[in-house]
Amino acid sequence: MENEAKNTVINNLRQIQRRIETTCLQCGRAPEEISLLLATKTVSAEKIKSATELGYRLVGENKLQEIQSKFPDLYRENLQWHMIGHLQTNKVKHVLKYVDVIQSVDRLRLAEKLQQRCEFLDRTVDIFIQVNTSFEESKFGVEPEKAFELIRQVSKLNHLNIKGLMTIGILSSKDERVRECFRHLKDIQKKVIESGLERVDVSQLSMGMSGDLEIAIEEGSTMIRVGTAIFGERPYPDSYYWNEKA
Repeated sequence: MENEAKNTVINNLRQIQRRIETTCLQCGRAPEEISLLLATKTVSAEKIKSATELGYRLVGENKLQEIQSKFPDLYRENLQWHMIGHLQTNKVKHVLKYVDVIQSVDRLRLAEKLQQRCEFLDRTVDIFIQVNTSFEESKFGVEPEKAFELIRQVSKLNHLNIKGLMTIGILSSKDERVRECFRHLKDIQKKVIESGLERVDVSQLSMGMSGDLEIAIEEGSTMIRVGTAIFGERPYPDSYYWNEKA
């Protein structure tokens, strides 16, 4: 990778860290509370390495095929791989070969398939429950009013460890509409914690991306997923990549 491109990634990461620190300072949170997950869809393994060399270890991919293509070049980097895109049940067998965390569990059938495969492999997997807090038909995720029941059902599957909740904020120029999405997730987190469900830990809130990470942190995010602001613009706008049903 050319030095200029590598330096751009490094400088972008520094800017993201400054944004995190500034926002935390303004809302009374500690920057250490926020994990930065590298959203690496369409990003080459070489470019990802320029970030991991600085100590960043959380990598999020949307597609199994991309994980498979990059894994051979990155498996020595001691990364924690997160699946952050929609996961089809027929890909479960393959995705579990690579990922440590699945952030996009949004239906019982998928959870049951993961449970069955983990039973066969004699392992467990950490998961997040994805909630569609923007109420957009183009987005996956369980409906907010059905989230608690899904969490209750999934909590009975002993090979799945619920570690948090995930959402994708609405792509809107109106901050209040974006903020509403994140508040929905925070409200669900509070309800789950108050319920005292066994085997459920929703202390992690994965919400916020390049354009809305400040709002997400203000509303309680503990993990932001940043790609464009670190690695540069993708060939298509974010709306194309996150419209998983297109």
